[in-house]
Amino acid sequence: MTDLWTSSAIAQAVQGKASEDFNTDGVAFDSREIGPGDLFFALKGEQSDGHLYVDNIYAAGGAGAVVSQPVDGPHVLVSDTTEALNQLAIASRARCDAKIIGVTGSVGKTGTKEALFAALNRSSMGKAHRSVKSYNNHVGVPLSLSRMPADCQYGIFEMGMNHAGELAQLTRLVRPDVAIVTAIAPAHIGHFSGVEAIADAKAEIFQGLTHEGTAIIPYDSPHFERLRKAALRSTKKIVTFGFDEQADVRAIDIVPAQGGGSLVTASLGDRSLCFTVAEPGKHWVSNALAILAAVHAVGGDLAAAGLALADLQGLDGRGRRHQIELNDGGQALLIDESYNANPVSMKATLNQLESETCSGKKVVLLGAMGELGDKAQAYHETLADDIIASGARTIILVGDEMAYTSAKLTELVSEKLDHTPEISHVAGSAEALAAVVGGIGDADILLIKGSNYLGLAKVVSALVRGEY
Repeated sequence: MTDLWTSSAIAQAVQGKASEDFNTDGVAFDSREIGPGDLFFALKGEQSDGHLYVDNIYAAGGAGAVVSQPVDGPHVLVSDTTEALNQLAIASRARCDAKIIGVTGSVGKTGTKEALFAALNRSSMGKAHRSVKSYNNHVGVPLSLSRMPADCQYGIFEMGMNHAGELAQLTRLVRPDVAIVTAIAPAHIGHFSGVEAIADAKAEIFQGLTHEGTAIIPYDSPHFERLRKAALRSTKKIVTFGFDEQADVRAIDIVPAQGGGSLVTASLGDRSLCFTVAEPGKHWVSNALAILAAVHAVGGDLAAAGLALADLQGLDGRGRRHQIELNDGGQALLIDESYNANPVSMKATLNQLESETCSGKKVVLLGAMGELGDKAQAYHETLADDIIASGARTIILVGDEMAYTSAKLTELVSEKLDHTPEISHVAGSAEALAAVVGGIGDADILLIKGSNYLGLAKVVSALVRGEY
C-alpha cells in the first residue's frame, strides 16, 4: 500500500519544516479519529486548540502532526495550521489526475455524494474517493481533499454553505470537472434575503469548474434560469436533469419497485436506461437522474451506476430504516431522517410517508426547522398541511418553533379530518423519547425528522438499541 503522504511532501506543500522523516496513511483534525499511521492537524478554534491533544494522537499511533509550535514527536512546523490544511488540499488536488465531481444543493447533497461514490467505486474497482460524513465546510472540504490518494480515478466532494461567498472559496479548492446542484430550498434562509439569494450562493460552485467542466442543474427548479445563467459564466457545458421532457437527463417512466423504491426508465439523449432506485420517494428519483448525468459526464459506467442505485441503503439520519423491538414484544418500522430538516425536505419526507402502507398506525416525531429567520412561523405553520396529508395518527412535535405547527394542526384537524390525531408538543429529545415509547405500537411506522441541533439522533439510537 502506497503512503498517502511523506513528511517531505507535506513540508513542501505547506511550506513548513519537518522535524524528522515519517510517512502517513490518513489525515484528521479530530484527535478522537486518529488511528495508527495518521497525520494530525492541530487546528486552533474559538473554543479549542488541537495542540492540547498532540500527546493523545501519538499515544493512539499517529505518525505525525502539523503544528504551529514545537512538540515532542514527529511533526511539521508551520505558522498557521488552518492555512496549512488548505495548502495540503491544494497539493493533493494538483497531484491527482482523477475526475473530480463537486456536489451542493439545499437537500440531497450527502445522499447524492454517497451514491456517486458507490457507482464510480464499483466501476473503477475501488479507485474512487469521497468526502466522508458531512465534511462539507471550510475545514471538512480541505480535509477530504488531503485524504485523496494520488492514484484514485474519481473524487466526489460535498460542499455546503450557510452564507454567501463560502462555496466560492470551497469550489476553488476542489476545482471540480463536474459541478452538481441537486435542488434549491429555503435552508438557512435566515442568513439570506430570500430563496433567490440561496440559489445564487449555491451557483457559486460553478466558479471553480475546470476548463471545459460540466455544470449539472435541475431543470424543474423554479430557479433553473438563474442557475443556468450563473453556470454560463464559467462553462458552456450545461446538462439538465428532471422530469420535464425538455431535460437532458429525464425520467420517462416511474413505477413502484417490489420491496420499496422505484423502477425508473430514464432518457440520456441518445440512450435510455432502466434501473431501480432502492430509496423510496420522487426526490430520490431526482437525485438518481443527477447521478446518471454526472457519471455520464466523467465517462463512467452507466450500467454500474444503475446497479449501485439498486443496492444503495439509507444513510444514518438520512432515510435508514430499522425494525425496532418494542417492550410488549411487537415490532415497528423506524425511518431515520434525524440528521436535518428544512421546508422542502420535510415536505418530501412526509409525502413519502403518505404512500407507505402498514397494518398499524403512522407516527411522526418532527423537530423544529432551524435558521429560517423571520419566516420561521410561516414555514412551521405550512408544515401542518403536510403532516395531515401524511396520514399520521400520532404526532409528536419538538422544539419552540413547533408551537406554530401545533397551533395550526389544532385549527386544521376539525376542518380536514373525521378523526382526531394525538398531538403533543415537547421541549427536547428526552421528552420526545418518552412520548414515542408511550405512543408507538406493533406494526406502526415511525418517522423521525428534525434539525440536527435538537439531537433527535439520540432518540433513534435509543430506540434501535432498545435502551429506553
